[in-house]
Amino acid sequence: MDMQGPSAYSTASLRVAGRRDSGGDIAADPSLDTKHFRVCRFIMETGVKLCMHSVPVATACVLYHRFFERVSIHAYEPYLVAMSCVYLAGKVEEQHIRTRDIINVSHRYFNSGSTPLECDKEFWNLRDSVVQCELLILRQLNFQVSFEHPHKNLLHYLLSVKSLVNRHAWSRTPVAETSWALLRDCYHGAMVICHRPQHIAIAMLYLALNSYGVELPAGEREWWQVLCDDVMKADIDAVIADLLQLYDMEAKCI
Repeated sequence: MDMQGPSAYSTASLRVAGRRDSGGDIAADPSLDTKHFRVCRFIMETGVKLCMHSVPVATACVLYHRFFERVSIHAYEPYLVAMSCVYLAGKVEEQHIRTRDIINVSHRYFNSGSTPLECDKEFWNLRDSVVQCELLILRQLNFQVSFEHPHKNLLHYLLSVKSLVNRHAWSRTPVAETSWALLRDCYHGAMVICHRPQHIAIAMLYLALNSYGVELPAGEREWWQVLCDDVMKADIDAVIADLLQLYDMEAKCI
């Protein structure tokens, strides 16, 4: 992977003078999708090592996607932006993470087996870059950093569907675990900002149920229409198609 270590980042390497780009990368240059996928994987793995909850990690990924929806990846160092997204997401979701911890975990990510950075000039320059980049992200997003995630919808849908399925059949198939895993994978790509949260949640549950051959009792309406009035089969198919593209991309990143 063409990754730079955090030690390569400095205030000079990140252009945080407040210059606004005319356009971003999301949905503009598909060739950059693999790069964004790798950076989002970095966000998720860093979040796990920092013991972040799932929603703050999801918020960090959405911040990243929203930022590069507006600016070019060629203008800003994506991994430094990702570190700042993790820092900002911790504040937004009230799970505050110290910049020192983010920097050291990121440093270990790129330099396996390394010791924590000393609090020298290099460390403080990197810390300043993370903080300055946080301000840049806030300005680019017009301080709109609270997002509606599919998590609460998926939880509601799972409880509703569970009540319709034979409890022995439900216990034999990991539908819930698979649905949550699929949802987490969605955040590797910009699909999470392209589809409604309710539609993503329904699609993840739909895919999990179909994967294990779990059938729900037939009714006048499809089960997904009962749970979400405005979702159509085409919406579900579109979400699943985007997720499958992410899995294809993952294979290219190995």
